Amino acid sequence: MAVAGHAGLRRLVIVQQVVLRDYRSYERLDLPLTAGVVLVVGPNGVGKTNLLEALHVGTQGFSPRTRVDAQLIRFGQDAGRITVAGTREASPVEVEVTLRRREGKRVRMNGAALPSAEQLRSELTTLVFTPDRLAVVKGGPAVRRAYVDRSLGRLLPSRASVPGRYGAALSHRNAALRRIAFGASERDALGPWTEQVAHFGAELVTAREDTLALLDPLFAERAGELGLEGASLAYEGTAPTVEALEAHIGRDLERGFTTLGPHLDDIAIRAGERDLRLFGSQGEQRLAVLALLLAEAAVLADRGRPALLLLDDVLSELDGTRRSALAARIAAGGQTVVTATSAGALPAEPAQLVEVQPGVAA
Repeated sequence: MAVAGHAGLRRLVIVQQVVLRDYRSYERLDLPLTAGVVLVVGPNGVGKTNLLEALHVGTQGFSPRTRVDAQLIRFGQDAGRITVAGTREASPVEVEVTLRRREGKRVRMNGAALPSAEQLRSELTTLVFTPDRLAVVKGGPAVRRAYVDRSLGRLLPSRASVPGRYGAALSHRNAALRRIAFGASERDALGPWTEQVAHFGAELVTAREDTLALLDPLFAERAGELGLEGASLAYEGTAPTVEALEAHIGRDLERGFTTLGPHLDDIAIRAGERDLRLFGSQGEQRLAVLALLLAEAAVLADRGRPALLLLDDVLSELDGTRRSALAARIAAGGQTVVTATSAGALPAEPAQLVEVQPGVAA
């Protein structure tokens, strides 16, 4: 969710209130929020990250920390609830997420039940930085593919279904390969799935490349502001063809899965000629992840879908110059909630200061 600051914003949303009941460390919380930069301070372990996580669950329908919803419910309780309220395009908007042990979570938006929590992602936009997001740079190719595919869904919503369509075709082809290897099917049965993998694979590669083309110039700019010069993004892979897939059938049958396609591609994140995964310091990797988030936020704002930014423990590893650059950038954007151990960590006056004690925020 986000706020003003760009003349062309069409999906203007401001989080004005977050209400928690039996969520993580919070038995009860009713917290008003303002537009602009909200600085959440307190010692480590008091619940600052839990508050950011609750905002993510309340706007996106899932936690960036765990896929086990039962872990979100306060210890010893059977249910928890998150309510996030604000305005969108000057109209009230309210999301309520109910969590129950041994049951799926239930989501209501403006009183109407949503068929799935994932639908929130198409209604509201939130981007989050947490220390474990360094895996986007330092982790394996699968982490980067997943990151770019999520960005694809936000930046190119008309093509958001492309990764899923490719994944379905790939699963069918892999199943056909195993049936053929076991003698339960003829080799001719593979043809239609090979064609679909080639078709949807080409669509996915193009969509990923288009996503990176949108992000790359702003990524370089935001990284430069943070002192990481020469930053760039590049797609490493080519669209599969029927001919190339058929040339690999022998190897595919031996291994039981498709050994060529965008499910094996990678995204290079570089500073100059250096691949930051292999030759970047942890500080540089941190800056790259932060620059990626800021770049996507800028593209979304230009497209009329400003995002709520959630920045957890981002200031502790930045020097004074970089803190100042980040503070200036987020102050010029929409609504940002950032955590720190002390108010002095942010070299600017926040729009709102929230002090957290164990289970309490005010």
